[in-house]
Amino acid sequence: MSGGATLVTGANGFVGAEVVRQLRAEGVPVRLAVRNATGAADEVAVGDIGADTDWGAALAGVDRVIHCAARVHQMDDRVADPLAAFRSVNRDGSAALARQAAAAGVTRLVFLSSIKVNGETTSGRPPFSADDSPAPQDPYGQSKWEAEQVLHAIAGETALEVAIIRPPLVYGPGVRANFARMVSWVARGRPLPFGLCANQRSLVAVTNLASLAIAASRHPAAAGATLMASDGESVSVRDLLARIGTAYGRPARLLPVPVALLRLLGSLTGQRAAIDRLCDPLLVEGGPTRQLLGWHAPVTMADELANMAAAERRA
Repeated sequence: MSGGATLVTGANGFVGAEVVRQLRAEGVPVRLAVRNATGAADEVAVGDIGADTDWGAALAGVDRVIHCAARVHQMDDRVADPLAAFRSVNRDGSAALARQAAAAGVTRLVFLSSIKVNGETTSGRPPFSADDSPAPQDPYGQSKWEAEQVLHAIAGETALEVAIIRPPLVYGPGVRANFARMVSWVARGRPLPFGLCANQRSLVAVTNLASLAIAASRHPAAAGATLMASDGESVSVRDLLARIGTAYGRPARLLPVPVALLRLLGSLTGQRAAIDRLCDPLLVEGGPTRQLLGWHAPVTMADELANMAAAERRA
């Protein structure tokens, strides 16, 4: 599978930009699909993503697609119908891309899905795996699961090969939302009531996720596969905060508050879902992915946290 360019959608986003960086470091021809033009080289503006998006200019001369663009999970979604909004971009937009890619002769499409297709927690059960029955609990996860099904159906009707990647929480330089909030807490020396949160969670560094996506765009065994992404190590929220403190040179101030009390306070303040996300386990079985592709995560968690701290110092 070679000869053409690799199209990266969402190419100026958190994950997409890292995929582009790694491909360019290899000297691979890259096409960048973005919503609005920024003036970057090899860039194509496609506008809003949905069922009617015209991907023609972006797909010209392309033989692989790494589809990072998405309507991402939002903590405070204010649209009237969140499921419809997620479906429009994540399911229908992805389906339009896949159909047009197949018609253009693209051979492989890698779709960045989400571990939320599996569910929200591995409490009382083994780590999530590709063999589990999907159990999405929110509109975002549901839209990603529906997109996976549509993409597999298109692959079954055409010559397009599809590989699915389900990452857990992604972190690294430029991260936003919840992980950036945790970094800010530690950097400001804020006392944090998570000293007894010993739950284990899988995460994936953006460097590792981009590397895996590129591997999935090339390896013959990735065709038709669902690949579970992770760094290959798990960490509790307590230990994650401590590691952030080490990377940033600011020891985390962790208070030994019982988890049951945290959950009670979360329920009383309307923050129970956020507390559960912090304190519940969520483990991903990434071994089969590493075996299937012969892939190994290029950076450790300590490496990526150090990269984050260094990037912030440069900024």
